[in-house]
Amino acid sequence: MIYHSTRNKSLSVSSAEAIAQGISADGGLFVPASIPELSAADFEALKGLSYAERAARLFGLYLTDFTDEELRECTHNAYETGSFETPNVQEIATLADGSMLLELWHGPTCAFKDMALQILPHFLTRSIRKTGIDREVVILTATSGDTGKAALAGFQDVPGTKIMVFYPEDGVSSMQKRQMQTQEGENVRVCAVKGNFDDCQNGVKAIFTDPATQKVLAENGMQFSSANSINWGRLVPQIVYYVSAYVTMLEKGILKDGQGFALTVPTGNFGNILAAWYAKQMGVPIRHLVCASNINKVLTDFIDTGIYDRNREFHATVSPSMDILISSNLERLLYHMTGEDDAQIREWFGALKSDGRYQIPEELKNRIQAEFSGSFWDDAATKDMIGKVFAENGYLSDTHTAVGICAARDYTAHASEKYPMLIASTANPYKFGKAVLEAIGGDTDADEYAILDRLQEKSGMKIPAALAELKTKTVRFRDVVSGDEMPAYVKEKLGIQ
Repeated sequence: MIYHSTRNKSLSVSSAEAIAQGISADGGLFVPASIPELSAADFEALKGLSYAERAARLFGLYLTDFTDEELRECTHNAYETGSFETPNVQEIATLADGSMLLELWHGPTCAFKDMALQILPHFLTRSIRKTGIDREVVILTATSGDTGKAALAGFQDVPGTKIMVFYPEDGVSSMQKRQMQTQEGENVRVCAVKGNFDDCQNGVKAIFTDPATQKVLAENGMQFSSANSINWGRLVPQIVYYVSAYVTMLEKGILKDGQGFALTVPTGNFGNILAAWYAKQMGVPIRHLVCASNINKVLTDFIDTGIYDRNREFHATVSPSMDILISSNLERLLYHMTGEDDAQIREWFGALKSDGRYQIPEELKNRIQAEFSGSFWDDAATKDMIGKVFAENGYLSDTHTAVGICAARDYTAHASEKYPMLIASTANPYKFGKAVLEAIGGDTDADEYAILDRLQEKSGMKIPAALAELKTKTVRFRDVVSGDEMPAYVKEKLGIQ
């Protein structure tokens, strides 16, 4: 499989090169030259396999310069060595209204990012060897909360790598911040940024694509790569879990062969729902994709109007991992849906950088609306839904998943055609304990650890060990910089000034 840059389709790289580089030198994102298709027989062949076995087969369709043995070794190390609390890796729960939740948060950091970031280090280290790179790889990552900890855990003490994570100083939950600040490992570094996630993300992209920085890095035997979903090695595992979920629903008799279903995904950076779109193109019968947003509703507005405009007020919400105004992975969708028109992509995303907005043609907007719809929900609606679902059948949802449930129920209530509904559940509710406890009527006048105890007592859901043990861990990282200071900070910590 060959990969092209969204901003220069004449550029061709292998899957290993795409993963090792993370982002194209022109600022574009790598996309596959074609999307593999799965037949009914292919889905049948995936039944009865473990998650790791399914993943290895599906990765083989995209990562064609990896051997079957290498892929099986990668998936075994990621999914079968005890880092996930369930042998199924992901689980499907059913709510009182009949909708289903695809629980993607049973990994070591209690968030859906583990599904990809437990395997990315294995992909990356092999990609480096395959491309003949004799340099230390520096993973540079911006996070709105969950990616940071999952990436740090995945790359902790991985030979030949360093990882630096930037997060918005006041834009993550206290538990997410604690997870990152206490991260162990000799090759890790964590820093807060004065601003929001977009400031972190813009800073990382600017550092990535700065020729002078790349030159000095190379002179010191290093090169950048990314653990964000701008890296294809991060995105392709997300495609896998949607394909696997469909096969599981077939196995359980929830769906009949070929039966369609709707899928709702709470998303800020568009990567999680884009992965679902790729799964749909592969043959998973997803009839409609519902893009669920919080009050930072840039994606809802884009789907509704065809205008992407980040020039708006930024809101800090109880679903902080979705507090994003620049959704990077939308670039990949538009590249595919414009027929690989890289010139148009350069124009739109150049305008986004310079003016903060761009507008797509009416015809393209209509085609997007045929596959996607969007809706947004504020904190009050989010908390109300957490309480409602808990009252209905005792199911405890985190704030991001609750946004998804709001969107899913609204879509189903108004859709002309009714389909079974699957909702991506993205985080363990204890990662956002204060908001969740408040939503189910608990007293939140306490420190974050007492809040977890109260939430456990009221809900009966056990506190994940990975979060409970944070109370006794030492805080290692307290650095804070402005967005403008990020390049100097990176060079200083790498010792390349």
